[in-house]
Amino acid sequence: MTDEQSAPRKRPVFRLVAVGIAGVVALILVLQNTDNVETRLLFTTVTMPRAVLLLITFLLGIIVGLLVAFLRKRKQ
Repeated sequence: MTDEQSAPRKRPVFRLVAVGIAGVVALILVLQNTDNVETRLLFTTVTMPRAVLLLITFLLGIIVGLLVAFLRKRKQ
């Protein structure tokens, strides 16, 4: 078997390992941040677990990053 034939098989294994590691890190993050925090949003205060606040912040970052990438690609 040549290197060209074995290379595509390594990628799914790498992805699986990367997703597994990210999942374990996310689980540790959630388990360590279960205490409630108060967050002020404009004129109201919201109480939620810190892990939920981190998740919301992460998702907003992904959305903004995708939007910026889309707008840059569209501009070109």
